[in-house]
Amino acid sequence: MSMVRGEIGSQPAVWTHSLVAERAQHLPGRDRWVGVIGCGTSFYTAQSYASYRESSGLGRTDAFPASLAPPREWDCLIAISRSGTTTEVLDALSRARATKKLAVTTGYDGPLASAVDDVLALPFADEESVVQTRFATTALITLLISVGYDIQASVHDAAVDAGADLDSSVWQGARQFVFVGVDWTFGIANEAALKLREMAGQWSESYPAMEYRHGPISVADNATVLWGFGPRDEALIGSARAAGAYVHWPACDPIASLVAVQRLGLALAEAHGYDADAPKHLTRSVILASAIQSADGQSVDGQSVDGSAAASEEKKQYQPNWEET
Repeated sequence: MSMVRGEIGSQPAVWTHSLVAERAQHLPGRDRWVGVIGCGTSFYTAQSYASYRESSGLGRTDAFPASLAPPREWDCLIAISRSGTTTEVLDALSRARATKKLAVTTGYDGPLASAVDDVLALPFADEESVVQTRFATTALITLLISVGYDIQASVHDAAVDAGADLDSSVWQGARQFVFVGVDWTFGIANEAALKLREMAGQWSESYPAMEYRHGPISVADNATVLWGFGPRDEALIGSARAAGAYVHWPACDPIASLVAVQRLGLALAEAHGYDADAPKHLTRSVILASAIQSADGQSVDGQSVDGSAAASEEKKQYQPNWEET
């Protein structure tokens, strides 16, 4: 069995790990101005959390790709990075003027841990694969629990493949996959499209659901599959079908629906002869040519790192006090 297949299948069990709820308790509470940064999958995780938190009335929440993050004076800046070595994230933290800086990552060692005040580590969600699945969804689950999201439906629905009723003749013959998200699920739609590109080299796009009719629908035809997240938009479904697209809009939890897209990515990879464990042109971490400095002052160069070892839970206790100024 491929590494990524095993990691996809393990997600519901990892989400219910006792430390997930414990970590969530240490995230910023109501009325804090929060920034969230990341790259690629981690940025899409940030988007989903930020939108859900702000729309729930819990406080202003900004999400930025790390390379574009401004040095705002947030009450808390959350940096998401599985490896803890991503250059753009470290650069953004070095410019940050936030009162507190918090990392969501897989361990307590490395440059990221040295660049923040506190580390929220999820070592039990780490992965061997280049393609992120389990860490991203576990990080999102942890962030959402902190703002009141009930994950019972996520866990229940992920055990049932939301893509099982997508006829194989449809996805095997599809030329274009479009993912649309309603409200906070736009970040999940972005991640879904990325998974098909990474795992199977598939042409995939993503949009806020209400934006799809503002241009992108013009290339829809009978080789287009539109996959929706969040509450069904019947008017949009009608427009997409009228353009010839096949519409798949599972009536399940959005994070569970993302797991179904991950499974679809594996199926497409197998059908197209791709190795989902070795995606083209990708490494586990992007470390740019400009060296970064590790905690002991040694430079870290190169294009990739392994970053898979989980550090001891006791190495760094973090108990942020959000009443501090």
